[in-house]
Amino acid sequence: MSPGESALSPSTAAPADPASPPRAAASPSPLAGRPPSLAEVFAAHPADAAAPGFVLAHLSPGPVLWVQDRLSRRESGRMLLSGLSPGVELFQLTVSRPADVLRAMEEGLACPALSAVVGEIWGESPALSFTATKRLVMRAEGEKVPAWLIRRAARADLSAARSRWRIASLPSYTGPPDAQAPTAPTWHTGLFRARFRPPADWVVIHDAGLRFTHEAPFNEAAWPGLRGPEKEASPPEARPEPGANVVQLAVARH
Repeated sequence: MSPGESALSPSTAAPADPASPPRAAASPSPLAGRPPSLAEVFAAHPADAAAPGFVLAHLSPGPVLWVQDRLSRRESGRMLLSGLSPGVELFQLTVSRPADVLRAMEEGLACPALSAVVGEIWGESPALSFTATKRLVMRAEGEKVPAWLIRRAARADLSAARSRWRIASLPSYTGPPDAQAPTAPTWHTGLFRARFRPPADWVVIHDAGLRFTHEAPFNEAAWPGLRGPEKEASPPEARPEPGANVVQLAVARH
């Protein structure tokens, strides 16, 4: 499946008239009003930008620590400033290993001045255990700082995350001023595990805010390629250079 290809089955695809984005059946994010905790987001395709876009759409104004391991930085790049919400101040940190991402996230969650902590991990790692995610949950809930963990080329193994999502890009709706031009980012979003509501699938539109539309029961069959093949396609883990676990720290303001 290519990055721009829809993961929706024909029965759950967007409405027939793409020029008229649905509004009547829209609802806010299921995370709206929830206490801060750890949310895990799996990209349907490793190169798909829907996962970081979905996380960005949930961020509140304030300083945000964004941590990537070396493979995530190499394969998916760094955040573009134009994608930031107004008021978000981004601290970008690149480290060598998934274990370093988890360590940096846990340290960041101890800082109540941050409005959120985001981590990106490529592939699967023994460091990403249930115990490791439980530590992030406890730190996020204890300090009341939201934590997001973006996973690429990985399976959804055991985790303590309070909500776990699968995200894929969809074609944007068309509309004025140019009917041939794309409008707001649109995603197929699946919540496959949560403690506070049943699993479900949505079409999510990010324009004036996040609008969750076309809610349906979560359908595992609508998410092909999320088990096995992505693991086989992931690049080999880079060997960390001695004394170079943290390779870059950048601050971005928008």
